[in-house]
Amino acid sequence: MKIHEYQAKQILAKYGVPVPRGSVAYSVDEATKVAEDLGTDVCVVKAQIHAGGRGKGGGVKVSKGMDAVRENAEAILGMQLVTHQTGPQGQKVKQLLVEEGMDIRKELYCSVLVDRGKQRIVLLASTEGGMDIEEVAEKTPEKILKVFVDPAVGLRSYQANELAFGLKIDKINPKLIRPAAAVFKALYQAFVQEDCSLVEINPLVLTGDGRVVALDAKLSFDDNAMFRHKDNLAFRDKDEEDPLEVEASEADLNYIKLDGSIGCMVNGAGLAMGTMDIIKAYGGDPANFLDVGGAASQENVEKAFRIITMDPNVKCILINIFGGIVRCDMVAAGVIAAFKSVDLQIPVVVRLEGTNSEEAHILVNKSGLGERLQMADGIREAAKKAVAAVS
Repeated sequence: MKIHEYQAKQILAKYGVPVPRGSVAYSVDEATKVAEDLGTDVCVVKAQIHAGGRGKGGGVKVSKGMDAVRENAEAILGMQLVTHQTGPQGQKVKQLLVEEGMDIRKELYCSVLVDRGKQRIVLLASTEGGMDIEEVAEKTPEKILKVFVDPAVGLRSYQANELAFGLKIDKINPKLIRPAAAVFKALYQAFVQEDCSLVEINPLVLTGDGRVVALDAKLSFDDNAMFRHKDNLAFRDKDEEDPLEVEASEADLNYIKLDGSIGCMVNGAGLAMGTMDIIKAYGGDPANFLDVGGAASQENVEKAFRIITMDPNVKCILINIFGGIVRCDMVAAGVIAAFKSVDLQIPVVVRLEGTNSEEAHILVNKSGLGERLQMADGIREAAKKAVAAVS
């Protein structure tokens, strides 16, 4: 689950991470009032959407004086903000964050995430703050520092200091080594305590008045741990999510919309990834990732079917089920029921193997759906049939 920048800063502030003074605004008048209350000569008006690259898209404006704040708020609020992460359709801006301006002496980068290969939490840091970290990693990977943390031990003080010195903060202001190390430790604590999948500060700035401040903040949470953080659920903004993904999450389905034309319904994330790879290998493009889970009910299978068919780009559906806990005949019954209830007119290719697969084949053959519902012997044959159906 993703949240807005202003919400991320509220959480980080609880752990002692310094953030600029500011507040969220839902109208131009509210934005002007926030700027007046801040009482600074310079304010920053920032669009609040779940995407990076807002500044390049015109969604972040430095404003000198109240007239500039009002003018920029009017321009940003309600705009369709297009960034490299929103896609060409953009995202409508419905709220703003108005903050005090900062006397920035140096911009840095810092993030906390899990390195699954090393089975460690890793802190990434770079002197190239304010830039796309992917671009830095590609062109100048030597400028990215990494500190791996054993979660059983936690981030040690010497590791935090190592990052601070590695960023050459002592060359800019030696007095900021200790505050910077404290920020790194606070970010680590927030990552662990809030069950985050990502904490990213870009940029983390050193100011002219001798402070280390998180000028921007991005937090993403592990959905599997949200039961421990009911208060964070209140931060969810469904308007920022794909409507189909919202509906799927409410049905406890793991669904991610993609740009292809072959809808996928699979049980198990690994099998789902493999299925999408095979579709690509045979020249097709998957329209989604959808994992119905290891113990999906007939009702959930029918819901999954409905969600896939709500995407107008889907021209064929490939169902790949390996029945262990899931019974293949139950899946077949759900597919047949969904076929009839939504009056589906596009072809569906089904590969069912495992528990009660023979019964599933009998159900499909007796369904009366003919060529619209095709059985496949193996995933390769299923992929070939699905790709042929959309060609």
